[in-house]
Amino acid sequence: MPTISMFLGIIIMMFYDDTGKHNRPHFHAKYGDEEAQFALDGTLLSGEMPFRQKKFIEAWALLHEEELAANWELAVNNTALFRIEGLK
Repeated sequence: MPTISMFLGIIIMMFYDDTGKHNRPHFHAKYGDEEAQFALDGTLLSGEMPFRQKKFIEAWALLHEEELAANWELAVNNTALFRIEGLK
């Protein structure tokens, strides 16, 4: 699972060819022991995330939605993903 961004203790990942489970483009986020899946617009799809970190992830996703969509296309085609800048 390629890590595409890290910020504020949050790790953002996108899996290759991960189209079956949610039937929509998404990414995975991990913070400590919590893991969740988010749509590219930052909507929580499944899993758990502390409130504050969830808000950071939502804001980050909105800022980088186009880059996330480009990475999703690369992932679906099993092509190397690029890093996306985190929140500062």
